[in-house]
Amino acid sequence: MRSRLSTVLAAALAFATAVSAARAADAPKPPDSLPAVTAMTTWLHLIDAGKYGESWEQASVLFKGALTRERWVSAMEGGRKPLGDLIKRYLKSADYRTSLPGAPDGQYFVVQFGASFSGKADAVETVTAVREGGDWKAAGYFIK
Repeated sequence: MRSRLSTVLAAALAFATAVSAARAADAPKPPDSLPAVTAMTTWLHLIDAGKYGESWEQASVLFKGALTRERWVSAMEGGRKPLGDLIKRYLKSADYRTSLPGAPDGQYFVVQFGASFSGKADAVETVTAVREGGDWKAAGYFIK
């Protein structure tokens, strides 16, 4: 009896694995995260250099529609500038999404970086990248 139950369970597990593999093969493959991560790293370098206005100019249409250049510069002057110079930044994660709350459906990467600044030793920067045409552009930025 036990061997028959083991055989049935093994067959059920094999079937479930095969169905799961077939579904995974049918699902569209997310794009490579490297171009989005590289674009967001380049964009963050503008912020690191204090070029807040230029970072707004290079951001996505979605980003620019959410706040004016002046509000962005003011937010960076008050929130990012006091953290000081970047000491190091490293990639923590890059998660692909096709839907985000409050945003139209599209292609997104939510990219998290660990960072150290002269005025804050341990920070996490979250940058949302959106695919605009053939480019990845910043659609959101949050630091804690």
